[in-house]
Amino acid sequence: MAIRKIDDREPQPAGPGADAMAVLSIAGASGVTRGVVLVLHGGRSNSYEAVRGGHLSPARMLPFARALRSVGGPDGLAVWTLRNRYRGWNGKDMSPVQDARWALSHISREHPGVPIFLLGHSMGGLTALCVADHPEVQAVVALAPWLDAKTPVKPLAGRRILIVHGTGDRWTSPANSLAYARRAHGVAESVEYVALKGAGHFMVRRVGLWNSLANGFILEAFARSTGRELRGSPDTFRSLVPSSGAGLPVVL
Repeated sequence: MAIRKIDDREPQPAGPGADAMAVLSIAGASGVTRGVVLVLHGGRSNSYEAVRGGHLSPARMLPFARALRSVGGPDGLAVWTLRNRYRGWNGKDMSPVQDARWALSHISREHPGVPIFLLGHSMGGLTALCVADHPEVQAVVALAPWLDAKTPVKPLAGRRILIVHGTGDRWTSPANSLAYARRAHGVAESVEYVALKGAGHFMVRRVGLWNSLANGFILEAFARSTGRELRGSPDTFRSLVPSSGAGLPVVL
């Protein structure tokens, strides 16, 4: 598939990471764009090192992006993949949140009024939940997100949320993710929490299920928002996970 890039974000004028620049890789929809997925990668707690294309965190999200474009592209789903300026969250700077909001502004300018769906892993999952208050965001998938008791749920109001966390994760906390999902219940339109038995942080074990859950949820949300029945769609999210309602978590 053809990829278009946007890299016009201004780097920092001085100091650590001064040459860093956010990059958007865009796999456009076939024909009219009816929805956009923004894919967000993970990172570190603190680092102003520039993110490179060869780093594992952004590379880890490419299979998700390709699968979403393959299934949803013919029906109008574009996939925008963000590479952050810096590898770190960086405390109060919340660097990836700044980058994600920059990316969302680009999407809104190119496709005003089109529904947006967020997919993030680890730090990218936290970022997705923080920027879910963008007016066009309809659904968010957070995979093994980095959350704590201070992570706000207010941005989720009216959105559909899926959180997936492996029970064997030693990098981010499944317990914190479940507590967050419970706090978000009643704020978001819907909240689903799936615990993957034995899976770790980097989504290597049970990789097919990580992909099916995440992409199925987004494709289902896209189909619902556009009223379209996707051609060649894999198993829907609902076929994998019955609605949990308040009965969190679902364990697979």
